Amino acid sequence: MKLVTNTQITVDGVMQANGGNNPELDPGFDRGGWAIPLGDEESVGFIGDCYLRADAFLFGRRTYDLFAGYWGVQTDFDSPFVRSLNTRPKFVASDTITDPQWADTTVLPGRRADGEGSGLEAAIRELKAQPGGELQVHGSGQLIRWLLERELVDEMVLIVCPVIVGAGTRLFPDSGRDFALELLDCRTFPSGIVAQTFRPGGRPQYA
Repeated sequence: MKLVTNTQITVDGVMQANGGNNPELDPGFDRGGWAIPLGDEESVGFIGDCYLRADAFLFGRRTYDLFAGYWGVQTDFDSPFVRSLNTRPKFVASDTITDPQWADTTVLPGRRADGEGSGLEAAIRELKAQPGGELQVHGSGQLIRWLLERELVDEMVLIVCPVIVGAGTRLFPDSGRDFALELLDCRTFPSGIVAQTFRPGGRPQYA
């Protein structure tokens, strides 16, 4: 399987609370919900198709809790989001979850235990070696940064919403590794949302 990240972000790079304010998971952040008003039929359909391509999902702990609490209790299987998330295997990177309640969830520990996360890295590489199409990561910014550092990401889908939020957690840190990106696909939707699919390809060239 190829590991594909799928992230909704603002023009200024914020990925936090795109669906709405959540005081429990995002304490102090009051600018949530910036993506939903911009969604149109085409962009929502594109994101739904992305979910349907997944053979399995990989989550960080916070995103897993959010998705399990919302999508995990939905029963409208005509929705591509409900159908894919509740019928595909799910994996969560966590050293604290002991009894996941969302069906077909496997906990992948090891990121904290040894300081470097070699146990988790080995587990993800083993997952990627299994037959299948896509192992998808949605949300989970901290996990995405960790995966990029270890060159585990095969493709990145950035769904850029035409809004500047001006505050919140950015997908990419102020300082970190540099990556050259190959553009594989780019789509623009009526609301101004732009979906770009990239393949990381080593370091950039500098003039």
